Amino acid sequence: MRMGWPLVAAAGIAGYATGIERTAFTVRHVEVPTLPPGSPPVRVLHLSDAHMTPRQHRKQAWISSLAALQPDLVVNTGDNVGHPGAADTLIDSYRGLLEFPGVFVFGSNDYYSPKPKNPLSYLRRHSGDVDALRSRPRDMPYELLHREFCRAGWIDLSNTHGQLTVNGVRMSFAGVDDPHLALDDPEDGAADPSADITIGVTHAPYRRVLDHWNRRGFHLLLAGHTHGGQVCIPGYGALVTNCDLPRSMAKGLHRYPDQRQASSWLHVSAGIGTSPWQPVRFACRPEATLLTLTG
Repeated sequence: MRMGWPLVAAAGIAGYATGIERTAFTVRHVEVPTLPPGSPPVRVLHLSDAHMTPRQHRKQAWISSLAALQPDLVVNTGDNVGHPGAADTLIDSYRGLLEFPGVFVFGSNDYYSPKPKNPLSYLRRHSGDVDALRSRPRDMPYELLHREFCRAGWIDLSNTHGQLTVNGVRMSFAGVDDPHLALDDPEDGAADPSADITIGVTHAPYRRVLDHWNRRGFHLLLAGHTHGGQVCIPGYGALVTNCDLPRSMAKGLHRYPDQRQASSWLHVSAGIGTSPWQPVRFACRPEATLLTLTG
């Protein structure tokens, strides 16, 4: 029996989305005018959602290659691992990047392993049962990741704040633990308003967190979690963000909450990986982003 052309097209799209695009890694380059006039540029490498598993050799090699970009700062917005046995693999991939200054927060998959589920569940507006997830024991190697990141000098921003001076630019950070798990408490971390730039760092870009920082005049907000929608429609964009962020902000650089000059800049990474149970990307390549902060 011959397959009709719709079935052939669907099979081709499925094969591309699962076998080609999800490993078509790319580096985005974005300029963000957030620094005081006359400041030297600061190159920030934004990483998110690696969801590393032990046998993803192509992903491992690509992440390792990012050290050649020689960023001034690395910002890691979580969901590093997708398998309980992937911590050493992840750390080996990050080895060169750990030589640079960095800050980080964790996401839900740094704490809890992904479980089998219907791949179509990702297309719901909010996928997953947070209460059921938090009732499970934490079975992911977040303590090992935390120890290795901190040993390298990266700053843990989970519900706290920190400061760095990079290229002579005074940077003040505030971060939250994962809002997708309702672990966030932005009141616990306050950035220094006298710094040259204030930056908020979160895994999941829930609006309650972004609004909190925007009201306080933060210059730049960084997040991941959305996977850029993961499955997008050309000309339409992301179908979901897996949080309450508008679909139009599922990835990339935007003014938040709108285009007013007083709004914060928001960068949402489309991420590097996917859940091992939903290994598909369409019209949304896996990425890291090199943000050049300028005056």
